[in-house]
Amino acid sequence: MPVGDVLADVNRNDRSIVALVMLAHGMVHTYELSIPIFVALWLHEYTVIDLGLTSIPVTTASLGLMVGLGFALFGLGALPGGVLVDRVGSKRLIVGCLLGMAGSFVLLAAAPNLVVVALALVLWGAAASVYHPAGLRLISTGVEARGTGFAYHGIAGNLGIGFGPFLTALLLLFFDWHVVAGVLAVPALVAAAFATRADFEEQAAVAAADGGDERGEHDETTGDKAGTGVSSLGEFVSQSKHLFAGGFALVFALVMFSGLYYRGVTTFLPDLLGSVIGIEPVPISSVLPAALVPGSDSATATPTLDVELYVYAGLLTIGVLGQYVGGKLTDRIRTERGLVVGFGALALVAVAFLPIASLGVGPLLAICALLGFFLFMVQPFYQATVAEYTPAGLRGLSYGFTYLGVFGVGALGGAIAGYVLAVADSTALFTVLAGFAAAATLLGVTLLRRRPTPA
Repeated sequence: MPVGDVLADVNRNDRSIVALVMLAHGMVHTYELSIPIFVALWLHEYTVIDLGLTSIPVTTASLGLMVGLGFALFGLGALPGGVLVDRVGSKRLIVGCLLGMAGSFVLLAAAPNLVVVALALVLWGAAASVYHPAGLRLISTGVEARGTGFAYHGIAGNLGIGFGPFLTALLLLFFDWHVVAGVLAVPALVAAAFATRADFEEQAAVAAADGGDERGEHDETTGDKAGTGVSSLGEFVSQSKHLFAGGFALVFALVMFSGLYYRGVTTFLPDLLGSVIGIEPVPISSVLPAALVPGSDSATATPTLDVELYVYAGLLTIGVLGQYVGGKLTDRIRTERGLVVGFGALALVAVAFLPIASLGVGPLLAICALLGFFLFMVQPFYQATVAEYTPAGLRGLSYGFTYLGVFGVGALGGAIAGYVLAVADSTALFTVLAGFAAAATLLGVTLLRRRPTPA
């Protein structure tokens, strides 16, 4: 269905903005989740990382550290990206993000060694890091149907998360990874061309809320009008103190626990699903005609489908429904209440996951569906909550801090999960995850009790 038809329930300016952020958000997560697929190939293709004066053996640790540089920038760059978007606007940064991601995958396609691969991933992380503060600021200040905008934005991200890696894996059955990386660069170039031609008013929602005054929204935590971003280190410090002096400090703590849960559960879940399902990989020859199967006419081994990866992709795709429901509900209920319900459900899912999954494939798929639904349902709620606890002129800075918490601090969730699995077992891991969700639930309850009812 065309994007214009999907967005028929919002006005023209809203449609233009939401179409752009849906496209860009889908691109960001397509690239994010395609990188781990390439990692498995690099482990077998390369033996050393040649640094010139010395070389480092390729292991999961060294390659993980190398790839981690790009993912670290993806989170850490959100804060300076948030500062920058308040100064130059969202559209410019989104165009730059798309061009940067396309360029990084062109470089990846041409990479002769792992050093250039690392440079390409660092470029990707730096380019992708500015998207979330830019895109979410654009929705919060430009889209009047804010909850609907967050919902469609999240859906597009989940489509990238679910279908991007799936399509990448399929392409790798037939083409070398260099070729696949080059092909993946094309959609971002097309999206950048679309973004440069997009026509909309970035402050439309703020102007409508303030009766035409585009200076900013009312800051419910202080009663002050929003500013226009920060232009110096001193102003950055003072405006950051201004943000954290109110309820945003609790929101920031909540999104950190959300990030820890998200990265902690997604990092090792494919391996855990494989051990729970307990079935062998399926040969490609059983699902494709012989003429289409690589190696079917030679002595090489026939590729196989790892079923747990497709269950994992399905779990992520279910998040589309969660994003939609969560986004729609932000327009109908207090966002704090949605956070309490969502994170409370995630805590229960973590506790029940292994006992239910061990009952068989049917129960496993059911608990995976619940995990995927609630894991992404909470995102529109905390995105909208950030908008309600921050002034419009500092919205980019606030979303920069938000995604520093989600992807920066949250990145520790993978390390914590790996450590727990190394010293204990999967039961301990899901207990820790339940603790993260419980902490976020308590923070949501605190916000719900402290926030005054809007006039």
